Order: sequence, then C-alpha cells, then structure tokens
Amino acid sequence: MGKSLTISRVSSFRGKVRPPSDKSLTHRAYLLAALAQPVPGEEFVPAVDGPGAASAYGVPGRNVSQILNPLTGEDCESTLACLEALGVRVERVSDRERRVHAEGKLSGKDVILDCGNSGTTMRLLAGLVAASPDASGTMVGDASLLKRPMKRVVQPLRLMGAEIEGDTAPLTFTGKTLSGISYESPVASAQIKSCLLLAGLLSDGTTTVTEPSLSRDHTERMLTALGVDLQRDGLAVSVRGGQTWNSFAFKVPADISSAAFFMVAAALHPGARVTLQEVGVNPSRTGILDVFAESGIVVTTEPRQDELGEPVADLSIEGAAILKPFTIRGDLVPRLIDEIPVLAVLATQCHGTSIIRDAAEMRVKETDRIAVVADALTQMGAQVEVFPDGMAITGPTALKGITVDSAGDHRIGMSFAVAGSIAEGETIILNADHIGTSYPEFEQHFETLAVRS
Repeated sequence: MGKSLTISRVSSFRGKVRPPSDKSLTHRAYLLAALAQPVPGEEFVPAVDGPGAASAYGVPGRNVSQILNPLTGEDCESTLACLEALGVRVERVSDRERRVHAEGKLSGKDVILDCGNSGTTMRLLAGLVAASPDASGTMVGDASLLKRPMKRVVQPLRLMGAEIEGDTAPLTFTGKTLSGISYESPVASAQIKSCLLLAGLLSDGTTTVTEPSLSRDHTERMLTALGVDLQRDGLAVSVRGGQTWNSFAFKVPADISSAAFFMVAAALHPGARVTLQEVGVNPSRTGILDVFAESGIVVTTEPRQDELGEPVADLSIEGAAILKPFTIRGDLVPRLIDEIPVLAVLATQCHGTSIIRDAAEMRVKETDRIAVVADALTQMGAQVEVFPDGMAITGPTALKGITVDSAGDHRIGMSFAVAGSIAEGETIILNADHIGTSYPEFEQHFETLAVRS
C-alpha cells in the first residue's frame, strides 16, 4: 500500500501558484532535442533564465538543447532514461534545467526501454525507434502500462514497414528505414498522430495522418517553430521525411491539465480567486475554458510570451455562486480528455444535469476513468448515470467524504482531493504517491491555496 492523502473541507481557495510544467511538451522537447542535427565544432552557450530567455530556439550550430522548467515527474524522466539507453547524452543540471545533446539519430542494440507508467513515452518513442536502423530493443513498463492498448500505434507503424513484436507491452523493435503512408486514425489522438509524424520524419517519402477531429497539436507547433515543413489540409497533416532541425532552448509552460484541479477547486467555492501562472493555452488544450464559460465561471486571461509556438497566459478563476450545467461531447472531448474526471466533480455542484459523451477513451487510461469516477462520486452522494462513453451527473448534491483508491491514476487522486474540499468529513486518497507522476507539488500547492475558517 502506497502513501495516503487525507483531505477535509475548506472554506475557500485564494492565492497564486505556478502549476507543474506541461508533461506533453516536456516529452516532446526531449525527443526533438535528441534528434536535432549536430554541427561539428560549435560551442554551447546556455541561455539566461529570465524573460525571453528561451525564445532563441533553432539557432544554427548549437549542439545542446536547453530545456528550462521541465516537468521532473516520473513520466518525463522515463523518456529521458529511454533516450539515454538509446545513446543520447543528457545532463540533469538541476530541477529547473535539463540539457540534451544533439545526436541526430537513436542507436543501441537489444536495449531495454523502461517506460514506467508513461503511455506517452511508449507511444511517441515507438515511432522513433521503429524508424531508426541503428536501434533495436524492447519497450517495457509497469503493470498499468502493460495493460494499455498499443496496437493503435503498432498497426500503422507496421503499415510503414516496421518490425515490431507485440500489440501490448512488452514491444520488441528492430529498427529499419520505413516508408511514408497516408493513415486515417480511427480516433482523435495526439499520441497516434505524433508517433506517426515523428516516424515519418525519419522515413522515406511523405507521411499523412488524418483524424476524425483535431487532437492536441503540440508536435506540429514545435516542429514548425523549429523550421520543419508541415502541411495541414483540414484534419490531415503531412510531413516529408529527411528534414532536420537544430538544437534549441525552450522554457516549458505550465500544464493546463494540472492547472485544471485548482481551477475547479476555485470555481466550487463562491468568493474564491486563484491565479495559475504561466499556463500553456494552446487552443487544442483549452476545452476546460469552454466548459467554464458554459457554467458561468469567470476566467481572466493575461497573455504572456509564446514559447516554441505555444501560447502562454496567467489564468485567474473566480468562484461562482451558481454553477450552470454543461455538455462535453464531440470535438470538445480531445481538447479536455484528461480534465474530465475533475470536471465530473464540478458537475456535482451544477444546477441541472451535465452530460459527458463520446469519451470512451477514458476507459483505456491509467484506469477505467468512467467507471472509477462514477463509482466514487456515487459513493460520495452524487447522482450519476453511466454510459459506455461517458456519464450524466445531476446536481447540486451535498458530498460526503469517503476512501478512494486512486489505483495508480494520478488524475483520479487529484480529482477526489478536490471533491474532498467540499465534502463533509474526511476524504482519504489511497495510493496518493502516484500524484507525483504529473504534479509533484500538489499537496504543497493545495495547502498554499486552501483557506480554512
């Protein structure tokens, strides 16, 4: 049994914090830094941390990428460890800085790539390893990751000519030169799209990925900022193989998926005001702002400097006296898929029935989030109707504290900590140590912002 976290009702949330840096962007920055084209004889001159420090990305001749304010949680560290196993030199300068040396390729024979609990590591790195003729090995992970579906990336990679054994981890790869394909993804998934685009950059010809709706476009934005030529035609994005880019400096914005927990915590407490600083507000990730607007929650946005094609802003949230119900479905789902558990908590206090549909992807996350969220909220006293692809929640209802096993799912743990802040009695989160995979400072920030009468 891991660590437990006990939460009691709080009267309000007030103050400012900077949430953890964006996990998706940290993963991608490490991968792109490793594959940057090395230039012989050039010296690395580190950027100065401060306003504008990380804007000089893509400077020709720099052989070391400087990643400032990376997320240092376990998932992103798994990506770094896998890159090291594939011959990439990494310098862990401090918690606020990582340096990744440009290699231009991945290499190593019969290596073991331990992805831990990180589906992003496994799916994105799969495309790069499969398309690297100098690399071979086996991807493994923890018990949770071994159960997660990998055929969604393995199948299209095989269409490109990849040699991969297994449809779930462990996955064994023999890297080779692949051929570009045109692929219609059955689901809107940034991980599928990014896996294939990254593989396509190392492959012959052109690779095109078409989605049913737009998923997160971090990979496209970062590559474009680095000078890579991507072509977009509606929901299709194409990349030509053989393109290269230089090392860069990048200051990682805060993760809106992590900010979401204190956004909802503030919204649930009338009179609360919380400011989340330096949050990435990429439009493909800001579905929670749409939900807040529908619910009548006031959010003030103060723009900051863009980072590697990613817009950044400070977000201030005010607690609402009356919360209106909301609907999540269709194209909105990919823009907030990770925020749905905590938005379900918000729904318990909305006046009316909130609907969540088209979110079957929640069932193949670290846990079956639909089942776990619905069951725990019902135990707390909420009115929940479950669907195969979502749920309906009718409120407002008073919640009571319960014991919730996060079952290795960091977002479940944090969502029910937020629920505990409005519940009678104590809410106990079991296996709360998994929160550290994406938000190591969660407990500290909770105590910083919580107001107890």
